[in-house]
Amino acid sequence: MANGSVASIAIFFALVCLLFTLTTDAFLTTPNLLNIIRQSAPLLIVAATMTFVITTGGIDLSVGSVLALVCALSAALLQFGLPWPVVILAMLALGALVGAMQGFFVAYEGIPAFIVTLAGLSVIRGLALLITGGYSIPIAPDSPFVIMGRGWFLGVPIPAWIALAALIIAWIAFNQTRFGRYVTGIGANAEAVRRAGVDTRFTTMMVYVLSSSAAALAGIVLAGRLGSGSSNSGQGFELEVIAAVVLGGTSLFGGRGTLVGTVLGALTVSVIANGLILSHMSPFLTPIITGCIILVAIWLNFRLFRGASRKR
Repeated sequence: MANGSVASIAIFFALVCLLFTLTTDAFLTTPNLLNIIRQSAPLLIVAATMTFVITTGGIDLSVGSVLALVCALSAALLQFGLPWPVVILAMLALGALVGAMQGFFVAYEGIPAFIVTLAGLSVIRGLALLITGGYSIPIAPDSPFVIMGRGWFLGVPIPAWIALAALIIAWIAFNQTRFGRYVTGIGANAEAVRRAGVDTRFTTMMVYVLSSSAAALAGIVLAGRLGSGSSNSGQGFELEVIAAVVLGGTSLFGGRGTLVGTVLGALTVSVIANGLILSHMSPFLTPIITGCIILVAIWLNFRLFRGASRKR
């Protein structure tokens, strides 16, 4: 089933690329392809960890707000005079703390993840607005912090290297460790995993720690690329992340996840957004198409995964 989902999204991704190659002259140029990779880095980073969350049968709607809070707070702290390495470590720690708090309510208090992270979406975005007052906070262009979003290494944008490292770590954790097996097991049958002696509540909490930490890292990358921190960053970002994961073949019912599919799903979402701009179409079409992708992906989830469950 997972291989079939990956094959399907690979074909769809290839067709989308072919469409924009035929309809635009600039799509296959090296600068545009590098631009796609750089702009899709935050999405790839967060989608990798969202795969863990959705595989457990959960959801994290707060990642866009965490990204915005980190963008705003990192810019504010840099203006305050804190060294940039301290700011980066502090923001990653903040992301982990937010994830731990949300994961606690989901795993230990039994509150549905949708409710917890929906509340987190509102509260965290509100904190970002409170910090910025609704304005963008500039980051000095000569600060080494901006290298995280604008730097290059071996002819490739540094955000792409960061995303690649995050994806490799996530793939190893998901496919080669006990933690990854526990995540899949919790989504398939949490009670059976618990009876096998696994601390399912701690494992569940940790997937939210990973998700928020990844959102914090994505916020650092985005703040560096934009050269400013804004509370408006990441509007609708959580929808793009969920679309990428579900489109890639991870089951919303939990128990099945594929990071390869997630990567293809994230690249598909990014390519569609880029292709629409190159085609001189309204950028407001992007959320419409993203929403349609989510609807179709969820429909396929219901058809494929629920159908497979009935056969068993």
